[in-house]
Amino acid sequence: MSLTPTQSLANDILAISRKRALLTACRASWTGEADSHLFRKVFCLLLLLTHRIQELVEACSCAPAHPQQLICDSALVIRAKISSEKVVPASDDPLDTHKMIRYEIKQIKMFKGFEKLKDVQYVYTPFDSSLCGVKLEANNKKQYLLTGQILNDGKVLIHLCNYIEPWDDLSLSQKKSLNQRYQMGCGCKITTCYMVPCSITAPNECLWTDWLIERKLYGHQAKHYACIKRSDGTCSWYRGGPPPEKEFIDISEP
Repeated sequence: MSLTPTQSLANDILAISRKRALLTACRASWTGEADSHLFRKVFCLLLLLTHRIQELVEACSCAPAHPQQLICDSALVIRAKISSEKVVPASDDPLDTHKMIRYEIKQIKMFKGFEKLKDVQYVYTPFDSSLCGVKLEANNKKQYLLTGQILNDGKVLIHLCNYIEPWDDLSLSQKKSLNQRYQMGCGCKITTCYMVPCSITAPNECLWTDWLIERKLYGHQAKHYACIKRSDGTCSWYRGGPPPEKEFIDISEP
């Protein structure tokens, strides 16, 4: 089974954490006996040099995605307040110097993830901005829509490539779509249109034209439309309100 982009990034974050633990071990071993550990030291030197080059070019980078696609790719979608934050180790490995921010939250409503978690008390994000760490206001006042992945140990991981927005910044249509409408379209493909000509290549595809028309990703179409699969297997944009069968519009018009 192929991984979604957000699942892949979550795995990448964990892999980088493990790599940094190895680098720490390499640095520690550098003070050992010169002869008996020569091969290991040469290997570690090459690893350290490679890592340094990567650090110079690495930064958080997220592929553009419609809010519906990000929600479909997420294992967990909740509305919550942030009560507090604390910097904690990324793992139990004493050699791993990588840190995470643990946000204590008050869950208000869960939209997705019931089958794995009933109530979320903490969410974790990388401390380093290069690993797409998320900075949230921990004042127990501001509400957020949080989406993320559930790790094997039950922890919830969030990062900048998830769809994370202040609740008050969401449109009424987006809030209503969280209950069911977005998930009705998870079998559809939303394709970002950057320039003309731009057309669909499959009947289950919707063209996302915010960037083309407004020169911003989260424009009118992202805030007010959902790409829904109809009974004949085709997908089309639908703008809020009941019921969807009568209000589908042509994919080229939103």
